[in-house]
Amino acid sequence: MARSGPGGGPDGVPAAIALTPILSARYRQVDLERIAAAAPGSRLVSVSLEGLADAPLDDVEVLLRGPLPARVFDRLITRCPGLIWVHSATAGVERVLTAQAETRGLVITNARGVFSTPIAEYVLMMILAVSRRLPQLLELQRERTWQPLEAREMHDVTVGIVGFGSIGRAVAELCLGSGSRVVATRRRGATGDGGSGDVPAGVEVLAADALPELLERSDFVVLALPLTPDTEDLFDERMLARMKPGSWLINVARGRLVDERALVRALREGPMRGAVLDTLRDEPLSPDSPLYDVPNLILTPHTSWTSGRVLDRSIELFCENLERFRRGEPLHNAVDPALGY
Repeated sequence: MARSGPGGGPDGVPAAIALTPILSARYRQVDLERIAAAAPGSRLVSVSLEGLADAPLDDVEVLLRGPLPARVFDRLITRCPGLIWVHSATAGVERVLTAQAETRGLVITNARGVFSTPIAEYVLMMILAVSRRLPQLLELQRERTWQPLEAREMHDVTVGIVGFGSIGRAVAELCLGSGSRVVATRRRGATGDGGSGDVPAGVEVLAADALPELLERSDFVVLALPLTPDTEDLFDERMLARMKPGSWLINVARGRLVDERALVRALREGPMRGAVLDTLRDEPLSPDSPLYDVPNLILTPHTSWTSGRVLDRSIELFCENLERFRRGEPLHNAVDPALGY
């Protein structure tokens, strides 16, 4: 196993830390002060999203990575011969687990847990909006038509969660609190009624190969699983055909989990009624994309993760790991390259 510290600076801190922009934001002075306090004596090097550094990278041992394309990431780590650990400020790490990173034996950690609360709130908002028929009510308002519509209570809704990591658990907790039934699949297998381990009581967890059963039972199917070679295009024509008649798909994970052409056909021909996509295969979505005109398809610009708190949590997690690094302790959120998350 690759070592995760300590570093070559004073008292085990990294000799230098490279910082790329994260979460589409500039580092605030308070962020830089917190990083400096967690690794006193480390040299901080700013790196642009294009890979341009404002100082030498020869002694960089730690990289805090934002949304760098894989090719830029590979070029950057080539210029950091002493690099030991990469912390990704995103939950998905498909652009970090490159062949070069694997060859180098880099320790990779991610932002698991940082975005769970805002994403879960987004999912609950969409389930409520659809169940209470908000899109139709807004259309009636635009038409100046007074027509009450019958809605559905959360107690009558079954939510299926595909991928039961930190985001999936946060979604489950909110849905359970609203009275819904919750069923989930995860790679590690079934745990029955959720009465043990890290599964909230009341959640029925199925093995990953029971996904068709989950689709047949769920009024809303929430995608919260990582993108790996095994999950890419998982929701193809065959899988979408297993969806419960009248159900909705909500994707807050990765766009490449879903075959978008197959989804459009399923929305037009059934059995599905609608879909909410906060993440798409190609972003930003082109203004002339035909997806904008698909009935019962709600599109949002990859915004489910945003809140005023996520940057604070991101820096807090990184600083906690910096302190563990200097002591040579295992890091939080270590990624297993074999699993892809």
